[in-house]
This record gives sequence, C-alpha cells and structure tokens, in this order.
Amino acid sequence: MERPVVVGVDGSDGGLAALDWAVEEAARLRLSLRVVHASLWERYEGSMPSSTGQRPEEELAEQHIIASSERRARRLSPELRVDAVTLPDEAVATLVKESRGAAVLVTGSSGRGAVKGFLLGSVSLAVAGRADCPVVVVRGEERNIKGMGDRVVVGVGEADEAAAAVRFALREAEARGCELQAVRTWRAPQPSVDPLIVLDSAAVAYEEQAAAVLDEALEEAMAEHPAVSVTRTVLEGPAHRMLLDPAADADLLVLGATRRQGRFGLQLGRVNHTALHRAACPVAVVPHR
Repeated sequence: MERPVVVGVDGSDGGLAALDWAVEEAARLRLSLRVVHASLWERYEGSMPSSTGQRPEEELAEQHIIASSERRARRLSPELRVDAVTLPDEAVATLVKESRGAAVLVTGSSGRGAVKGFLLGSVSLAVAGRADCPVVVVRGEERNIKGMGDRVVVGVGEADEAAAAVRFALREAEARGCELQAVRTWRAPQPSVDPLIVLDSAAVAYEEQAAAVLDEALEEAMAEHPAVSVTRTVLEGPAHRMLLDPAADADLLVLGATRRQGRFGLQLGRVNHTALHRAACPVAVVPHR
C-alpha cells in the first residue's frame, strides 16, 4: 500500500508552515496527504456527555483546527488526496506512531507558545529523534522554505547512516528538478611532533580520505538517479558547524540518524541537534537502523 506524507498540525504558525510544505511535498512525490491533529482533550473528555447540551469550547477548537487545515490543503492542491483526522493522544506519541506507516513525516519548528525562530519545539525534536520514517522539520527563512534555492544539501556522515540519507536526498533533488550538494567534513588530529610537517601531510591524507568516503556513499545511489546533478564538497572543520553554511542557500538539508535497537529517548547526534535548532532551511532527519 502506498505510504502517505503525514503532517502534524496544532493551529500554530509553525503548524501552518508545515502543512503548506507537506502539501507541496505530497504533490511532488505524487503521494496522498494525511493531516493529523493530536488531542488529549479528545482522549480524556471527548467521550463525556455535555451537561449543558452544548458543545464545549475545546471540542469546537479541535474541530476548527483539523477542518481548517483540511480546507487549506485542498485549496493549495485541489488534485491532492487528503485525509484529515484528530487522534486522542498526546502529540509525540501520535506522530511517532504515524511514522510507522508514513513515507515522510512533516512538523513545524515550533508549536503554540514558542518564540518564532528561537528554539525548536519539544514535539518536533522528540519526533525527529524517535520516528521510524524520515522527518522534515520546516524551519528557516521564507525563501528556503519556499524552495527558491534550487538545491538540496546532504551531510554525508559515517557509512551506516549515510546511505539512507543520500537516497532520500537524491529522491528529493530529482522530484524538485534541482541539484544535490553532498558535503563531507574532516578534521586532522592535533600533532604530537613538529606541527608544520605533520599538519601539511595529515591535511592531505584526511582530505583525500573524506573525498573517498563521499564518492563511495554516492556511487550506488547516483546510479538510481542519473538525471540529478551532484556536486561534492569536502570541508575541514566540525560537521555541526560546517554544514550550516551550505544550508543557508538550500531548500532542504538532509542528515542521517542511527536508531539503535533497545535504546530509548532521543537518538540524535550533535549534528542533528545543531541543524534542527539553527539551520536556515528545512531539515530532514533520515533514520537508519
């Protein structure tokens, strides 16, 4: 069965930005869209009869959020297949469960009450660290969110998690008709002898090694997407900082994340955390198990 693009909405500006992005993503990939609103009120109070015979304000608010989100999605893309539901649970549990049957899960960078552009909302962070499918957190500048950069950037980490991220990034670039920039960073260890001699020789060796890892990570996946133009970039420095610069002009930054069986809590590395909080464009976290 075809997996949909799933988007979480909560009535906030961040939720609306996520909805708009998800509509375009579903249209690009020719998938259906599933709009999800999580409601603890529905879980604990929704089944209780009203003593006044009138519908409570909470129920009216929940219904307005999901109904207005569905109307917005259909207006933005009339041809899109849209399914909109309110589910009786808290947001993180709902979206993680939805991720098990989704092609992509989309969230906003902040929910209701959050300071715009300051901190990543706790729901989005928790979902990005636990979901089973790729999670896109819609954040950054307007031109990046609207896809005006014509470029997808993928950070190529270690081999185990790089493959899934590269495949996702190539698919995104192909669907958008834009180029892919693959970035690998390297850092030489501090020398224990003459720094001038060791630094020069080590720099060349580590840079060449990084380039070789980049080529290996791209080779097989590129054969499946021959129409995508790919540029390779090798940068010296810590990945969590160096990736922010190419992301500044990108439509999407794609990163891998390893999910280890039996581990609980957020499974995100320093690179993921930094990008989710500071990148100037939407960030996709692609899990690998």
